[in-house]
Amino acid sequence: MSEPIIQEQYITDTLETNYMPYAMSVIVSRAIPEIDGFKPSHRKLLYTMYKMGLLTGRLTKSANVVGSTMKLNPHGDAAIYETMVRLTEGHQALLHPFVESKGNFGRQYSRDMAYAASRYTEVKLAGICNEIFANIDKNTVDFVDNYDGNLKEPTLLPVTFPNILVNPNQGIAVGMASNICSFNLKEICDATIEVMKNPEADLTEIIKGPDFSTGGEVLYNEETMREVFTTGRGSIKLRGKYRYDKKQNCIDIYEIPYTTTVEAIIEKIVDLIKGNKFKEVSDIRDETDKKGLKITIDLKRGTDPEKVMAKIFKHTSLQDSFPCNFNILVEGSPMVLGVNDILCEWLRFRKNSVKRYLEFEIGKKSERLHLLEGLEKILLDIDKAVKIVRETEEDAMVVPNLMKGFGIDEVQADFVAEIKLRNLNKEYILKRTADIENLKKEIEDLKSTLESPKKIEKVIEKQLKEIAKKYGEERRTTIVSEEEATEVVVEETIPEFRCRLYRTKHNYIKKISVQALRMSGEHKLKEEDEIIQEIEVNNTDHVLMFASSGDVYKTRVHDIPDCRASQIGEYLPNLLGMESGEDVVGMIITSDYKGSILFCFENGKMAKVDIKGYETKTKRKKLSNAYSLSSPLVTMFYITEDIELCAFSNIGKALVFNTSQIALKTTKNTQGVSVMLSKKGSIVNKVCTLEECPFTEAKYYRTKNIPAKGAFIKQEDTGNEQLSFDDM
Repeated sequence: MSEPIIQEQYITDTLETNYMPYAMSVIVSRAIPEIDGFKPSHRKLLYTMYKMGLLTGRLTKSANVVGSTMKLNPHGDAAIYETMVRLTEGHQALLHPFVESKGNFGRQYSRDMAYAASRYTEVKLAGICNEIFANIDKNTVDFVDNYDGNLKEPTLLPVTFPNILVNPNQGIAVGMASNICSFNLKEICDATIEVMKNPEADLTEIIKGPDFSTGGEVLYNEETMREVFTTGRGSIKLRGKYRYDKKQNCIDIYEIPYTTTVEAIIEKIVDLIKGNKFKEVSDIRDETDKKGLKITIDLKRGTDPEKVMAKIFKHTSLQDSFPCNFNILVEGSPMVLGVNDILCEWLRFRKNSVKRYLEFEIGKKSERLHLLEGLEKILLDIDKAVKIVRETEEDAMVVPNLMKGFGIDEVQADFVAEIKLRNLNKEYILKRTADIENLKKEIEDLKSTLESPKKIEKVIEKQLKEIAKKYGEERRTTIVSEEEATEVVVEETIPEFRCRLYRTKHNYIKKISVQALRMSGEHKLKEEDEIIQEIEVNNTDHVLMFASSGDVYKTRVHDIPDCRASQIGEYLPNLLGMESGEDVVGMIITSDYKGSILFCFENGKMAKVDIKGYETKTKRKKLSNAYSLSSPLVTMFYITEDIELCAFSNIGKALVFNTSQIALKTTKNTQGVSVMLSKKGSIVNKVCTLEECPFTEAKYYRTKNIPAKGAFIKQEDTGNEQLSFDDM
């Protein structure tokens, strides 16, 4: 009976035998760059051009290079040419292009500007490739067979500077990706020298931030930059540059973020104009030419250009972000590394290359010295050497007879035997042997360097300084502080009207205008849900939502969708983008950030914090460490002036106090000061205003100073609805 066509197989076996080899091939051999800063496709292309003599020769047709590269990279001419395009100076994708080019190679900043076919364009290697291939033929890196075993290719290129951080690189593999931004060459060389001295050095003082070929501005945030430098992950904000032509009443955008294109920006602005959101703009056009990028925006008379640009930054990719993911291959393993770690790995790779070069040079010079030392012995008696050669009857015996006659080895004897008869004279031999002492000194110096890590570092440091001086350029991307960049803020025209907010126990919120409230019926709520906070506000007010995680989420009343009483409302975690598992524990409304917030904790402590500490110049939607988590939060109050409060404990005690007795703190997550002292492990379980709990005699529960233990609630006060022991 024949085997069935369809056979059952475990999915794990299929993944292991079929999918995993493919995934690893994509990760290791295609998408993720290695420590030299190149993917295999880049390396194969550049090495082919190097072997073609294009480092010093004339330009050649791109088609010639593409065809030759297929001997190492059999992935098709279109893929190879596309790889080459990105490496050219004409495409303007790299800070330091590796390929000089002639012809149309498109532009990094343009989506629609297509590059010409390979038969029309010409290329050669740029001067900086001298540093990419330095001493590649002197055993500095390993070589392996190409795909058909007929040629050798390098596994890495012996780059003499940290190219991995100097030019940008992006790759998408299977289950992982890499996105490395570019940095200024001079800054990277200086930083590498500093890392050699101190691997834990603070590089943010040397490397100001990323530097992109398209220029623009980096909106510098110290916390984010340190995160990128430390972990290799983080999002860096970028934005374009513009100038206002007062005479023509137009804005010229002349540099854009590396992550976007001219077409994307123009299309978005056009959509906004069509949507009636850009009434200040009369026309927009792309005026990019050979001189460079230029987007011109004509303004209507009386328009403020700063406000227009603030809108463009907000609504288009002229202000964008670069998501850093410094994922590189180190000895075949993908690793996400920070800048310091990448430079340390590169230094380890570079030191190994220098050692291999020194060993190669020592070997070559030692071989040369050995031959010359044999030749020097011939100098003692040239006639004897001639006689030995002349009297030897068999050709095969010339070398053995010379070895026997002068006490030299076979290699030396063979070298002497190959010297032409006309050169077998004293003058020739003296000239050749004059280098013996120099060779001995050179070999001694090379061995001394090879055996000293400090001397190897000096060699690398010298090379880095020379490269920075020869190829270094001024920054193209300007560093601007985030606060400075957001000074011009265009507030949307927000309609002012009174409305009421309702917050429920299950984290829902309703916003109902006062006018709509008059016609509303009963509130619709989810099962077992209830309204726990109700407050009348203005549509322009700011909302602070305090989460159980200790963070605060900020929004505006305007950003909360309008609702009807018959609707459930908006789910706060979705509306605010809260983390999983977080609950809203308090809501504060303010219009001017004046006054303070009083946090009341179970341990009897209370913290009075200036609400000004929650105000930010930027439109940040989340602030960390908004209040202390040292003890569970009972409640919070927003007070613009001091008020009378009453705290209750779970053992039936009450304490009346004035908030003026609590000192104002500047630190948001302060633990506060003790107000109600614990007795036998009691906790505070309720705090309310004195008006909410009218005692028959309030002074009975008041003390002159805090902290205090409070007084047991009188029998006549327990009948009060607000003070029923069910709440305790």
